[in-house]
Amino acid sequence: MKKTVDYNIYLIGFMGAGKSTIARTLVREQGCSLVEMDERIVEEQGMSINEIFEKYGEDHFRDIESRLVEDLGKKRGMVVSCGGGVVVRKENVQNMKSSGKIVFLTATPETVYERVKNSTDRPILNGHMNVEYIAGLMEKRRALYEEAADLTIATDGKTRDEICREILKKLEG
Repeated sequence: MKKTVDYNIYLIGFMGAGKSTIARTLVREQGCSLVEMDERIVEEQGMSINEIFEKYGEDHFRDIESRLVEDLGKKRGMVVSCGGGVVVRKENVQNMKSSGKIVFLTATPETVYERVKNSTDRPILNGHMNVEYIAGLMEKRRALYEEAADLTIATDGKTRDEICREILKKLEG
């Protein structure tokens, strides 16, 4: 029988690190609820992330994201696939830590590029879809991810099941 955790598992990392894929696999393994933050925001706002950025700007999007993190922190037993920039606000990190464990999924800039190169719904990368730009942006956020993380898992060259086993082993240990 699957044991549901009594805390939330927040997956953070740069876009293309595997947060959504790993979240779905963890949910299947653990019997938890799944929350895709970006999908939830799109559903609640009735517009795409790109549209929110274009119409209202990044600060407005971050306000929506922060309210969602706060709401999620009131519940337990969820796997949350966070938006790539959730760590830019310290209050988000504090809210996540108070209700769960933060898992930082890493990938090289080359891996990220391969995973997102055909995507059109990455507003931060629009017009900058190349390894060099991705590497620069990843470096800008790296310290924020590392500071927030309770554990860090590299995703390069591993299957989703291998990654999930590694996460669960480290969380239980």
